[in-house]
Amino acid sequence: MIQETYECRECGSSNIVKNGHSASGSQQYHCKDCGAHKVLDPEPRGYSEEEKEKIIRAYRERGSKRAISRIFGVSRNTLNRWLKKGRESDSVADGLLPARDNDVLELDECWTYVRKRSNKRWRWVALCRRTRQVVAFVIGDRSARTCARLWSRIPEGYRQGRSFSDFWKSYRPVFAGDPSHQQVGKSSGELAHVERFFGRLRQKLARYVRRTRAASQSERMLHLTTKLVC
Repeated sequence: MIQETYECRECGSSNIVKNGHSASGSQQYHCKDCGAHKVLDPEPRGYSEEEKEKIIRAYRERGSKRAISRIFGVSRNTLNRWLKKGRESDSVADGLLPARDNDVLELDECWTYVRKRSNKRWRWVALCRRTRQVVAFVIGDRSARTCARLWSRIPEGYRQGRSFSDFWKSYRPVFAGDPSHQQVGKSSGELAHVERFFGRLRQKLARYVRRTRAASQSERMLHLTTKLVC
């Protein structure tokens, strides 16, 4: 007769006795040496890193949190926790290619809102024409103060070259007297790459679509989900 021996998960002692069942019906034990009360053979919990990455990729493809929850069986609170944990420590500048002397930046802004339409927000972006990378971005109002925040976040190497923006008034106080910056019309073609980026952004994140009803519920979540498509 084969007898299976169990050990305490806390101290490794085999001096244990059965001690009822948990709320889910799993057998519990009591260790007479260390006094621990534990489940005898717990089932593995949580998601593997491969499963997490698969779910995050599905979210990047504009799947709503409700849809992700239905398809993968993961709660929206768990998905929010993964988004916060996975993006808070990341920096846009960490993945940038080295700047070159002839690099050109294209600056533009895209509208969205938080919770209600009256609470408007703009995503300001500086995109490198050569690499198609987002060099820096900020989310705020449409004032010159937010534009200055964007310019201050751009790495020094990228600020040495030329830059273009549209004729929005908030650019003028920030770039007054700067010969390397030029304000141009949309039809000039100088902002084609950043406009294309915003088109792709609207495909990935419904909250940036014009006339959208898919709004972020907090400034923090808007920032974190926006970083997913940088």
